[in-house]
Amino acid sequence: MTLLLTLIGVFVFVIGLLFSIAWHELGHLSTAKLFGIRVPQYMVGFGKTIWSRKKGDTEYGIKTIPMGGYIRMIGMFPPGEDGKVTARSTSPFRSMIEDARSAAYEELQPGDESRLFYTRKPWKRVIVMFAGPFMNLVLAMVIFFGLWMTFGVQQTTTEVASVVDCVVKQSEKREICKDGDPVAPAKAAGLTPGDKIVAFGGRPVDDWTVLQKRIRDTTGPAALTVLRDGQRVDLKADLVENQVAKTDGHGGYVKGQFVKAGWIGFTPRTVIAPLSFGASVDRVGETVSQSVQGLTQLPAKVPALWNAAFNGGERAQDSPMGIVGAARISGDIAALDIPSEERMAILLSVLGYFNLSLFLFNMLPLLPLDGGHIAGALWESVRRHAARIFRRADPGPFDVARLMPAAYVVAAVFVCFTLLVLVADVVNPIKIT
Repeated sequence: MTLLLTLIGVFVFVIGLLFSIAWHELGHLSTAKLFGIRVPQYMVGFGKTIWSRKKGDTEYGIKTIPMGGYIRMIGMFPPGEDGKVTARSTSPFRSMIEDARSAAYEELQPGDESRLFYTRKPWKRVIVMFAGPFMNLVLAMVIFFGLWMTFGVQQTTTEVASVVDCVVKQSEKREICKDGDPVAPAKAAGLTPGDKIVAFGGRPVDDWTVLQKRIRDTTGPAALTVLRDGQRVDLKADLVENQVAKTDGHGGYVKGQFVKAGWIGFTPRTVIAPLSFGASVDRVGETVSQSVQGLTQLPAKVPALWNAAFNGGERAQDSPMGIVGAARISGDIAALDIPSEERMAILLSVLGYFNLSLFLFNMLPLLPLDGGHIAGALWESVRRHAARIFRRADPGPFDVARLMPAAYVVAAVFVCFTLLVLVADVVNPIKIT
């Protein structure tokens, strides 16, 4: 049964992946057609075509390898300075430029002169290239808001789930008390599972993050008020300084790091509860911020990723993960012994984070990514506006093809990084904890 559930989880992820790719390319396709650009191909996947159908002047198809997709637009790059697109050079870098330019004019037909991508105004080209990543952003937001406002998210409450018996440093990772261990302040104060703390230190509290900070900032006597069987009960606790896990500022803990702080000795209850629209907006902001931070930290994580892939090092939970790793995680999620609605919610969350990552990654101002084409169009707009202001000749379209040697370098780096992540996902995958 576990194997079947795992396979179902992988299948669900693959379907979600294909939909995300098709959705991304639909953004490019629809805006390109809106602005009169001819699009010969709309493909989901790479490799050999397993199904295709031509409608109008566009061939729609699915290919064997679901690792991406593309649309092919006529005239992505302007002609060379000689007005030709088939010139050849003995320079390897020049040949890269000319090959890219020539490929942009494949299947050029009579009448296409007015349907070329590069002839469109820069703002239209920006819209066409931005539309793909924007579709991924829209899908991510729909998933996040839909899940958070209906199903909910795991939230830590001020209700007591369990009470610790004795004072133990959290770095010792033990639950059994030894002779000589002092009684935990919560137990000594009479706190019991099911109590809901509504005031601490004489001040009302209904948020766990606030309560946790107050507890950690306090040593010595403190007054507590709890709701017990519908009645308010006042308690007094004598908090002690203890070694506790360091928080990350986002409601989680930093693995393996500890600090000295005030400690009372109970575990709060966690529940799954819907968020309001305002709280969902705040959470989206935090999610995007953390994702941007993670993207900027990718280069710094390469050594640890290499160590995990080839030297048997520990694979960090925040280690970069590729499509294979995400599929494995999805399979593991589907096999978890939790209610089916929770499994589906987590799987949808994985798809949401995947689409958010696609948006951020594609917006990097590097060719061959969408962000690179956007940067080229914006630079062309700046040049042309500057020429008009200073009454100079129109410099014409910015030739993005000249950047193709750099684009090949960027692509090579991406391929190497993807292969490294693939090896790590296969030999030392991230596991659910």
